[in-house]
Amino acid sequence: MIELINVSKRYKDKYVVKNLNLVFNDGEISILIGPSGCGKTTTLKMINRLIEPTEGDIKIDRKSIFDFDEISLRRGIGYVIQEIGLFPHYTIFDNIALVPRLLGWDDEKIRKRVNELMELINLPLSYLKRYPKELSGGEKQRVGVARALAGDPKILLMDEPFGAIDPINRKALQDFFIELQKTLKKTVVFVTHDIMEAIKLGDRVFIMKDGELIQSDKPENILLNPKDIFVEELLGSQRNLLRFTIKKISEYIKKDFRFINLNETEKIKFYNDQVFIVKDNEEIKGYILKIDIEKGRGCIRSPIFINENENVLDTIVKILSKGEKIAIVKCFERGIMGYVKIDDLLKVFEREEYELPN
Repeated sequence: MIELINVSKRYKDKYVVKNLNLVFNDGEISILIGPSGCGKTTTLKMINRLIEPTEGDIKIDRKSIFDFDEISLRRGIGYVIQEIGLFPHYTIFDNIALVPRLLGWDDEKIRKRVNELMELINLPLSYLKRYPKELSGGEKQRVGVARALAGDPKILLMDEPFGAIDPINRKALQDFFIELQKTLKKTVVFVTHDIMEAIKLGDRVFIMKDGELIQSDKPENILLNPKDIFVEELLGSQRNLLRFTIKKISEYIKKDFRFINLNETEKIKFYNDQVFIVKDNEEIKGYILKIDIEKGRGCIRSPIFINENENVLDTIVKILSKGEKIAIVKCFERGIMGYVKIDDLLKVFEREEYELPN
């Protein structure tokens, strides 16, 4: 747990952060959000003493950060920034191995840890001999996360880590990080200016303005009960739709599917499953709906793959844009988990009261 107790940062007579009292819980993603200059990055950097507080105290597991050796404190906290910060003249292996080497790990332990992390971030081991310039922006950002995790820190500080990535890769990185956090359960403090990102990633959201905390709560509670006009404006006119980005499609996955080989599709009529995922050897060729067979249409439809962390709103848009009836849910680690139906997801809107409260 990280506690900020009456923490302020002042430059001459100007307060950048003023009298913050915050608690970031173990194993959660805590999001700091607010307009430029609100003090969110300063707050983040005070946790690892890249910026020294002017007043107050910060405790990690009830121990003041001022009781730690400054260098040891930073080596025990992972840090990921928007610019990624990989050393261009180091290989990917050497970039990830940097902190373990500073911690004095032996070569075999470092090699094993680097290999584990490459598997964790879903990049091939052959990349370890490459240099950062040979990787895409999204790949470099994954390596940046791996480097921050290399020393197995309990705490991860992330300063707009996906801000410089294009929208498609940014979404993929967000999904990747959600899946990663399920496994690692790190205590994460994450700075962003993007309200969609805050709602999607955060277990708790801390909204700042002019160096002060305005509101903190779970994302769904903030969407339902913004404290004031400032928070309402930060959430924007799409606030009702944002509520549907919190709802994950994992709640609506159906399991009545079956894998079937390309040369065995005639057997479908003997099974009770509703969706049949067609494979040729190990390659997925598409899917067939049982209802199509019953109506004399045995066509193989092109699959739409989504992650279990996808939200209801984005999934509806994706399925409708492709003119399909379902999307297949595919997990990074567990493979095909099932499918979701457009009809079921549309009913979510019918059941929910989504008018703004008075």
